Amino acid sequence: MPGIREIRRLPWSAAQMYALVADVGRYAEFLPWVVATRVKSDSESEMIADMLVGFKAIREKFTSRVEKVPGQRIEVHYVDGPLRDLDNLWLFTQLADGGCEIDFSVDFTFRNAVFEKLAGQYFDRAFRKMVSAFEERAQQLYGSSNSSAQSVA
Repeated sequence: MPGIREIRRLPWSAAQMYALVADVGRYAEFLPWVVATRVKSDSESEMIADMLVGFKAIREKFTSRVEKVPGQRIEVHYVDGPLRDLDNLWLFTQLADGGCEIDFSVDFTFRNAVFEKLAGQYFDRAFRKMVSAFEERAQQLYGSSNSSAQSVA
C-alpha cells in the first residue's frame, strides 16, 4: 500500500492542533479539493463522516470512521468510496516550548492498479498541499508564535 508520512513541529499546542484536525465538518472551508463534509455521528472517541472531494468535473464521496483520543491521536479508517483502502493517522505531542509535534501518515490503495500508479506520482504534492492548508488554518484560528513550523522528516 503506497503511503507518505510527515513529522512537523508547529508553534501551536497539541490541543489546538487536535481540535483543528478533529473539526471535520469545517474541512470544506480550507482544505483543497474538499467540496463538502457531513458528520453522521460524533462522540468524544469516534466519528463517522462523509467527505465529498472533487477536482474539476470529478467528484467522489468517501465514508470514514474516525477514532479519537482527545489531544493525542486521530486515526481515520476507510469505510466506503472509490478506493480499496485509505488510512490516516495523526499523532499530537505537546512540546515544552508550548508548541507541538505532529506525526501525520496516509496509506492508500486504489481499486485500479494503473490508476494507483498514476495517482501515486501526484500524491506527494497533494499531501504536502493539504498539510500546508492545516498550518494556514491554524495561523488563521490561533495567530502566530515566535517559533516557526519545521519539517523533521
